[in-house]
Amino acid sequence: MSLYNHVANKNDLLDGMIDTLFSEIDLPGGELGWKAIMRQRAISLRTVMNRHPWAIGLMGRRTPGPATLGHHDAIIGCFLDAGFSTELVAHAISALDGYIYGFTLQERNLAFGTPDETSELAKAFLRQFPVKEYPRLAQFTIEHVLQPGYDYGEEYEFGLDLILEGLERAHHQH
Repeated sequence: MSLYNHVANKNDLLDGMIDTLFSEIDLPGGELGWKAIMRQRAISLRTVMNRHPWAIGLMGRRTPGPATLGHHDAIIGCFLDAGFSTELVAHAISALDGYIYGFTLQERNLAFGTPDETSELAKAFLRQFPVKEYPRLAQFTIEHVLQPGYDYGEEYEFGLDLILEGLERAHHQH
């Protein structure tokens, strides 16, 4: 109860907690270039959300504090400084954040978490479902998911790079 001597209510507490999380996101500056900065930011944001899974659904819904506002200002500034139009900045942020938040949320909700769990689930799938009825799914499972070292989380950077490459093409066309 003494906590409420410092914050007005639960909403203020949540706002402050989310603002603190935004201060944990690495947003490098300097000579890296917009693409490297946004890539590092995306990896850092996913790391922060995985460290604090309770916050994923709250990060865009709380009243922003100084760290949140500074974070978003820096992202917008990075794109504008690289010569992106305001409209393309909006598209870029929407595409990146939709992917980052969506992938992280999907990853957290999968029935498997580790490569070993993934492998066991894939083997159970192949035993349970008729391969002849789902031949392409079986092929994908055998040739990709059951390969040594497969980790669904590694798909993240592949998708991220696709988005960044697409944004780079869009930037050069404008």
